Amino acid sequence: MNTYIGIDLGTSGVKILLVAKDGRILSEVSESYPVFYPQDGWSEQNPSDWLVAVKTGLKKLFEEGKYDSSAVKGVSIGGQMHGLVLMDEKDEIIRPAILWNDGRTQKQTDYLNQSIGKQKLSSLTANIAFAGFTAPKILWVKENEPENFQKIAKLCLPKDYIAYMLTGEFTTDYSDASGTLLLDVQNKCWSEEMCRICSVEKKWLPKLCESFEATGKIKAEYNLPNALLTAGAGDNAAAAIGTGTVKNGNCNISLGTSGTVFVAQDNFSVDEKNALHAFAHATGNWHLMGCILSAASANKWWIEDVLQADYALATQAENKLGENTVYFLPYLMGERSPHNDVNARGAFIGMRPDTTKAEMSLAVLEGVAFALKDCVEIACANGVKVDKTNICGGGAKSTLWKKIIANVLNAEVRSLQTEQGPAYGAAILAMVGVGEYASVKEATEKLVKIDSTVSPEPKLVKKYEKRYQVFQKLYPNLKTVFAEM
Repeated sequence: MNTYIGIDLGTSGVKILLVAKDGRILSEVSESYPVFYPQDGWSEQNPSDWLVAVKTGLKKLFEEGKYDSSAVKGVSIGGQMHGLVLMDEKDEIIRPAILWNDGRTQKQTDYLNQSIGKQKLSSLTANIAFAGFTAPKILWVKENEPENFQKIAKLCLPKDYIAYMLTGEFTTDYSDASGTLLLDVQNKCWSEEMCRICSVEKKWLPKLCESFEATGKIKAEYNLPNALLTAGAGDNAAAAIGTGTVKNGNCNISLGTSGTVFVAQDNFSVDEKNALHAFAHATGNWHLMGCILSAASANKWWIEDVLQADYALATQAENKLGENTVYFLPYLMGERSPHNDVNARGAFIGMRPDTTKAEMSLAVLEGVAFALKDCVEIACANGVKVDKTNICGGGAKSTLWKKIIANVLNAEVRSLQTEQGPAYGAAILAMVGVGEYASVKEATEKLVKIDSTVSPEPKLVKKYEKRYQVFQKLYPNLKTVFAEM
């Protein structure tokens, strides 16, 4: 029986799935690695930690002898986006990778958006600069670490470093490359003008491929003798494949460390205010995406780090749905969509002497849902109708959170039978890459099935719409305060 491996190279760890060609998950392994915060707002990881975790995980998949590594025909990776990985001419890592949620590049982001200009950036790349994107990080290294900048021979994204170590082929895919601010997304090529603006030599950049394109044979040292690597995708595009979000207008919400609203599109389009990202999709088409930097991570911070309580705490305030007097702004790491503000911070608003921990816990879930609605509203303003959405990520395990999102968005929220997000999507891409299925669409139609649906309740929808109108006023009124802080 042919089997396939899907790798999700996440922020907190790597998840590796062994999947049968019929979509059944045969085995699953997770390995963690640390995040380093050298300064306030900085976020880094050592790529060598990723590689060790991947090697360890691949070995563990087969160490019990239940499955045959020679039966693996394809491997692919869904990876955390935007991270800057720099290698020298000997393929040695130059400095720790600067991650997607790193906020050090406000100066460089302002330079790109203001001096180069948002209109020009959008015309070149379909996007404007955000602090988390790769291009501002390159400028930061050039300005602050010139000795490291001079050593650059290869510049890549996290998953593509792993792919290079697995095969020796230096490639990336269009979905992940879209988040660098170096890609001409519409024409699917590196933008020579953006490379010039960012002092990037094109020879540093990997070869561009479709996400479902086979790129190389796995090296013998990984003990997968018959496996080819498929290019893979950025984590959100990979998650969209894993949830079957492939047809025009399909929506997926990911509740992971960050939160995303992902809308698949057959045709290329750009949000006129650039509040949403216009990226390539792993299907070969495109998508619009809004990203909030703190989603399940905000809930983890509140429940584990602050309260040291049980995640079920919010259910004690379930009778307050739509009537909670407490609001929460989930901007713990700053915010990307739609505010593009690294200075934004988390805030509880509306507490009273009788406010309970349960009500505050409920407010955290609601605040994330409202922030996701900010992104959905912009997509709707661009002609998209979101009356149903798939959902994935760790936060999607919460029945209460799904109920809140369904009523805040006034949309059906659908969970999948196999809820493994990017890793499962990567496995599907691996199948397509070696010809097990003719297309991503065919594969997802056969492999991805709906498990359950949470429908909105008209009374709650009305209550939450009223609360959302208040939520929308909070950030604008606090923006200058955040900047002063």
